Amino acid sequence: MDWGSIISQTLSALIGWEVVAYSLAAMGLNIHFGYTGLLNFGQAGFMAVGAYGVAMGISTFGLSLGMAVLFAIAFTILLALLLGIPTLRLRADYLAIVTIATGEILRLFFRSATLSEWTGGSDGLQGNPLFTQQFKNLNPYGGPLDVGPIFLTQHILWVITVGWVLVALGILVTWLLMRSPWGRVIKGIREDEEAVRSLGKNVFAYKMQSLIIGGLFGAAAGVIIALAASSANPDNFAPQYTFFAYTVLLLGGAARVFGPVVGAVIFVGALVFVDAILKGAMSDGLIPTWVMDGDQVGQVRFILIGLVLMLLMIFRPQGIFGDKKELQLDAR
Repeated sequence: MDWGSIISQTLSALIGWEVVAYSLAAMGLNIHFGYTGLLNFGQAGFMAVGAYGVAMGISTFGLSLGMAVLFAIAFTILLALLLGIPTLRLRADYLAIVTIATGEILRLFFRSATLSEWTGGSDGLQGNPLFTQQFKNLNPYGGPLDVGPIFLTQHILWVITVGWVLVALGILVTWLLMRSPWGRVIKGIREDEEAVRSLGKNVFAYKMQSLIIGGLFGAAAGVIIALAASSANPDNFAPQYTFFAYTVLLLGGAARVFGPVVGAVIFVGALVFVDAILKGAMSDGLIPTWVMDGDQVGQVRFILIGLVLMLLMIFRPQGIFGDKKELQLDAR
């Protein structure tokens, strides 16, 4: 096997835009689920709104990049309000049902052939130079990054630079929020919202604020995905990406500021490494075709990662860096 290529792919992935996107999406779920106890199963919907908010703002409505970002933020806040107002006064499972349905509704809405003039339909918004040209014009780099085993194109290097700045800001914002009185209130809501309500706190308002803040993190992840791919495609925001983000969160440890980032690095790194190993073993004839063919590599790598996650949930349900005293997901 070509171990040099395997190591190069893995190291490049560890700082790549996929890690950035999953980190931001999981940060939002950390605010929702880890700290507030909200079961949001539609984070992919917030990601889609962020991606299409920027893409449609520039390509469809002719806005500048800055105005398109503001448009995406407003779109995200509106979505959080529409989700939260009818559900946050009810049990947590109502929010879970509504969010997973809304995420799929949004994907099908952006995929609609009727709206293809504005959303691009099933092909998404791609091939339009206005979409990413404004972002590319701000690129300060003069060429790709080629250092040892790590290689990143000029465009991707600029995307991940912006992305890691957003991740750093997200870590700082989360840390400051959780150390503030606001953070102590939402942790109390997670533990016993009736006790918090008895102290005169408006539990509904705090939940709504948490839903909006976490949704904005998800929207930022969607923007990074759209900029990296130079397109906004509805199939990039299918429901499974919400559960991938939950996997990232649980790997790193929920209710931990750095948990989403650590989980994203482990999750993406493991997927890329296992994928490269399996492809290398097949090309060298180490795995016979009757066991697995090239088209099955993607499924097999998820099976292997899934087995590892099952063991993690059995032997360390709070995640790698989680704390049993604060949050434990009992998998037994």
